[in-house]
Amino acid sequence: MEYSIAPSDDGKYIILKVVGQFGRQQALQYHLEAHRMGRQMGIDRFLLDFSEGRNTDTVLRHYTFVSQDMRHPEINLDARIAMLVNPYDHSHDFIEAMLKHEGVDVALFYDVQAAVAFLNKA
Repeated sequence: MEYSIAPSDDGKYIILKVVGQFGRQQALQYHLEAHRMGRQMGIDRFLLDFSEGRNTDTVLRHYTFVSQDMRHPEINLDARIAMLVNPYDHSHDFIEAMLKHEGVDVALFYDVQAAVAFLNKA
């Protein structure tokens, strides 16, 4: 499993790209790093590129991730989040639904241009 975190070329959002399988603990680490970078750069929009990454956790661990882990004080729940996923991978669907239920501005996308448009809208 590999991951990278960097600002977009235009500096408007942070890109977190994950390749391979990952679970709750790795996801929390990735989110903390991305949100720290965002805070340091004054950016509150995130493109989570999971198009080559698969979440292997159980539904219960997904629930714990959203209801507990994402409440970490270093994670900005007021951020806008676009999750770019493979259309054949539904391992992120429940997390998106739970985050929306928690009031997070998040959406799943299969197309990078649509994800970027979501991040760039006012």
